[in-house]
Amino acid sequence: MLWFRQYYLGCLSHASYLIGDTSTGRAVVVDPQRDIDQYLRDAEANGLHIERVIETHFHADFLSGHLELADATGAVISYGEAAAGRAEYDIEPLAHGQRLSLGDVDLEIRATPGHTPESISVVVWERAGDEVPYGVLTGDTLFIGDVGRPDLLVSVGHSADELARMLYHSLHEQLLTLPDATRVFPAHGAGSACGKHLSTETQSTIGAERASNYALQPMTEDEFVAVVTEGQPAAPPYFLFAATRNRQQRALLHEQGITPMTLDEVLDAQRNGAVVLDTRDQKMFAAGYLKGSIDVGLEGRFAEYTGDVLRPDTPIILVGEPNTESEARTRLARIGFDNVIGALDDYVAAFMEHPEVVERASRLTADELAERLGSVAGLQIVDVRNPGEVKETGAVPGAVNIPLPQLVARLGELDPAAPTLVYCAGGYRSSIAASTLRANGFTDVSDLLGGIGAWAGSGHEVTAGRTPGEAS
Repeated sequence: MLWFRQYYLGCLSHASYLIGDTSTGRAVVVDPQRDIDQYLRDAEANGLHIERVIETHFHADFLSGHLELADATGAVISYGEAAAGRAEYDIEPLAHGQRLSLGDVDLEIRATPGHTPESISVVVWERAGDEVPYGVLTGDTLFIGDVGRPDLLVSVGHSADELARMLYHSLHEQLLTLPDATRVFPAHGAGSACGKHLSTETQSTIGAERASNYALQPMTEDEFVAVVTEGQPAAPPYFLFAATRNRQQRALLHEQGITPMTLDEVLDAQRNGAVVLDTRDQKMFAAGYLKGSIDVGLEGRFAEYTGDVLRPDTPIILVGEPNTESEARTRLARIGFDNVIGALDDYVAAFMEHPEVVERASRLTADELAERLGSVAGLQIVDVRNPGEVKETGAVPGAVNIPLPQLVARLGELDPAAPTLVYCAGGYRSSIAASTLRANGFTDVSDLLGGIGAWAGSGHEVTAGRTPGEAS
């Protein structure tokens, strides 16, 4: 009998799966997150033994838990055949058309290159002789409302055009040939940078996607290539790091305590290259933060946005509310940032006793920004949203668009001595960006409370965005 569960990790928009046959106790995990306790608990509770980890491809947006599961259960690690020879650890490649029997439950492997060359999808058959599969795990090939972006591997020798054409054939020759009633279970949902129009739904059917997914509507191959390569969000800079780490034999994730650090120890580590990462919300951060800190609130897409502004090898010191340090470290570990060296002990007392190391952040209302536009000469306005967001909702007059994932790499396009205003959609990313600019020597930085929504909602002018160097 089929046992099937989707695990959805909202902070990374990541879906993974445990599939088993309760009559035999045999099970597999597909696309696991790095912290694996939930798979082990559910397997034990349902009399299942995890014998294989199937990766639909080498993931770029998170560090997968294949090595952790293999260590804990003895499971074999499998990818599609195109991944053979590309991993430092042992894998058992799976061929296109290969069937894996768990008992009554069968898994069918279909090669579906496009998002990456080695991408596969896994068709789940509740019984081997069924006419309609229970579902198909599509990895990053087919999402709900979207398809996988084909442009992430441009920097390592694959063109977006080449991969988009592979994707077109994978969709039409492998996935859309499945019956309409087949459930679709992707590896990601809304918010993931692996696509541009992902739905908040976490499952669908082939028939529903055939009818409503923009990328599956009738069009030529050339038209498909054009539509799926246009308007993709800026890829976080840690993606290449994570994709590389997922091919490597690396250290396993082990839970351990967070080292408490005195203020003097924190300041000394900061002087030697460590970054203080403040995980409080934007309001608390603005009220008082350690000089040089970068603010990435734990309540949002914490790990991904940290990966936008910090290098993976940067030593990290946490500042946050009590008992949040372990969660912050685990979430960072999910993208391979394993370098948390400690956390400031009792930040409230430290800040009160040493106000000389504390600063306040400037945050402007929409009306205050409007006043500054007319009174502050040389005001530099930076929109850190993705280009698609700017195109859809417009921009503050005179703003330049530098998406948050590109900000650190493009600091040279901005004047650190100029008064600077940063904004995003609602205020979360702009606080990250403003703190990053301050940490990199910008002397007068504010961010816009409520983002473009507050600006437009207050009746202020909205225009098309521009890139640095264009005339305003």
